[in-house]
Amino acid sequence: MTNLPDFEIEIYFKQIIDFLFSNYPTVLSWIKLTIGFIIGLSIPISLIFLIGIIYSVEKLKSIRKKEEAIYSKPKENTEVVSIHEVKGNKEMADRWNKAINHVESPNENDWRQSIIEADIILGDLLVKLGYRGMSIGEQLKRVEKGDFQTLDEAWEAHKIRNEIAHAGSEYKLSQSEARRVISLYRKVFEEFYNI
Repeated sequence: MTNLPDFEIEIYFKQIIDFLFSNYPTVLSWIKLTIGFIIGLSIPISLIFLIGIIYSVEKLKSIRKKEEAIYSKPKENTEVVSIHEVKGNKEMADRWNKAINHVESPNENDWRQSIIEADIILGDLLVKLGYRGMSIGEQLKRVEKGDFQTLDEAWEAHKIRNEIAHAGSEYKLSQSEARRVISLYRKVFEEFYNI
């Protein structure tokens, strides 16, 4: 077995100290130069980040104000229709008002029920308009875009209803989203004067 040479740390430490003291002015000036460079570079970078933070906070405040305006309470005449605003079929309007009452409930299951009821009304409307099919999706596929101005809204609302029906309670639904979907159905029904 070979022996490793002894390692005397005191000797190496002394050599490092001697080197630093013998080259003290050079090492000291290099350290000062490096620290000065880092400080000089960090001040403008810090200012840029500070400006970025202030800008981001201000933009976030304006976004929060817009969100609050959109999601706080339903706007009059966009999401909630009362029985006094009936333009057409009273039976449809009564069913529609039930759906709206569900979306205003604090219970998430009622929001789901509201969308499902609105979709049933949509199916009845499509049958009344003469579109046949085994499902609302099949009926909507038969609609010509020129005959149905709110076809895109009907499709979007129906797709969300399908997601709710298939996912059940796994589908996360907020009240603001439920109101938005109900407003899509409302646009469709208003086109055909059923509410």
